[in-house]
Amino acid sequence: MGREGKLIQNATPGFQPDLAIPAVRISMLPKTKFASMIATLMLSAAAFAQTDEIEVYDAAIVEQGKVELTIHGNYTPIGREAADFEGGVVPNHATNGAFEYAYGVADFWELGLYLPVYTITNSGDVQLDGAKLRSLWVLPNARQQQFFYGVNVELSDNSPRWEQSRWALEIRPIIGWHAGPWDLILNPILDSNFDGLGHAHFAPAERVAYNASNRWSFALEEYGDLGPLRRFNDWSEQSQTLFAVADLTVNMTNSLEFGLGHGFTADSDRLVLKLIWNHEF
Repeated sequence: MGREGKLIQNATPGFQPDLAIPAVRISMLPKTKFASMIATLMLSAAAFAQTDEIEVYDAAIVEQGKVELTIHGNYTPIGREAADFEGGVVPNHATNGAFEYAYGVADFWELGLYLPVYTITNSGDVQLDGAKLRSLWVLPNARQQQFFYGVNVELSDNSPRWEQSRWALEIRPIIGWHAGPWDLILNPILDSNFDGLGHAHFAPAERVAYNASNRWSFALEEYGDLGPLRRFNDWSEQSQTLFAVADLTVNMTNSLEFGLGHGFTADSDRLVLKLIWNHEF
């Protein structure tokens, strides 16, 4: 995903890969284009509650028959200094992200692959955290509709450092409105580790955006994790982060999104930066 910049232009009413590979020091990486891109993301931007993707989906998809690359990078300058579980990633001074590839199957359907999901730890080690597959169904031509909707279903294969459960499922409904230059978008997300509906987490995300021009938009985004459906966590145990976001449409095939987030609870990171770059081929 990562298509807010494009939306500005048109806004109107069994395989088991071995993921537990040894971490690699950045100084040991060959000077390849891939390593350079990762280092650039680490230095220039963009984790919120240890996730590879901090984004509100807006039901915009890749044109049928085309491919899009999106690079997600999330950096935590001031974050929690303990991992969520033993052996997990420590958020403070870590970078998380993913390389996402999307293909437009039809005007209502997009398929996506995240590979790799990665972490650069606060000690400079590079870790490969897994891979994800997703299928996104939306109202066709959502950018031209006043009211739009869709749903994204995502299956992830996680390394032990990233999640305690190897397999995870995300179901992300999309509900949104275009009202002149304003957008209101809701993603009431359910996250599951296949351990029962009551254990699934409710993690809503919302976005209110103002499209200032054909190239720029500015938004507030809120990301939360209220806890399991059977009983939500107390406020202090929830993750609640508010982002100020700017989106730039560079040209017809490239867009950027930059965000600065502040966590409001003990289970949130105090300061998070995110950067999303997407390119349509």
